[in-house]
Amino acid sequence: MKKWGNKKFIFMPDKFIKFEIVTPERVVFKEEISQITLPTKMGEITVLPNHIPLVSALLPGVVHVKKTNGEDEVISISGGFLEVLKDKVVILADTAERAEELDFKRAEEAHRRAVELKEKARRGEKVDFTEVNAAIERELARTKAVKRWRKLKNIE
Repeated sequence: MKKWGNKKFIFMPDKFIKFEIVTPERVVFKEEISQITLPTKMGEITVLPNHIPLVSALLPGVVHVKKTNGEDEVISISGGFLEVLKDKVVILADTAERAEELDFKRAEEAHRRAVELKEKARRGEKVDFTEVNAAIERELARTKAVKRWRKLKNIE
């Protein structure tokens, strides 16, 4: 919702983007949207209608979707690939979860456990360092997604 003087209105772009985020288990989100911001290996990008075609690897992080009705959707991903076509954006993600589906305390606890495993690896204990780093990034993305979603919804 935007304000112009004392009037409120919802910004409605001329064109929308068909957006889909898919994991090996399910279709997490499929809807027409007005824009999407996501974490690529080259940095965070925002895709708007009529974006140039693009293929990119995605990092673990937060996907922020602006729906056509002006509402926001926040999704945590643990990496994957992005394809931007003329009027369609597809994310093939390793894992993806809507922020509203996540339990903040559980995500923070899982992040803490992953950091503890990393410390064990540094002390020389036998731990798969690659797996631990991936777990830390995944749980950090979940925590960030929930925090952003709560902020957008004004939830303490």
